[in-house]
Amino acid sequence: MLDGEESKQDLKILLGYMGIEILFAIDKGAKNFETIKLFSGLPISCVKGRIPVLLELNLIKIVKKEYILTEKGKDLKNQLDLNID
Repeated sequence: MLDGEESKQDLKILLGYMGIEILFAIDKGAKNFETIKLFSGLPISCVKGRIPVLLELNLIKIVKKEYILTEKGKDLKNQLDLNID
């Protein structure tokens, strides 16, 4: 669970546009670099560069060689959907 408004804002800044697009792509069903690239429209180099950040922030995890959102990732995605600033 996210620790308040400041934490959400910090995560948004750390992720930037590309990280947020990747988060949404994974939520929509993208599971690997290629499908994340297709769902997000980002270059593969950007995807490969942002995935470690999402993993380190515990927003995604690897299960059976596929990327999925963690509870923390789902919480952030839901807050971004609601556009809570």
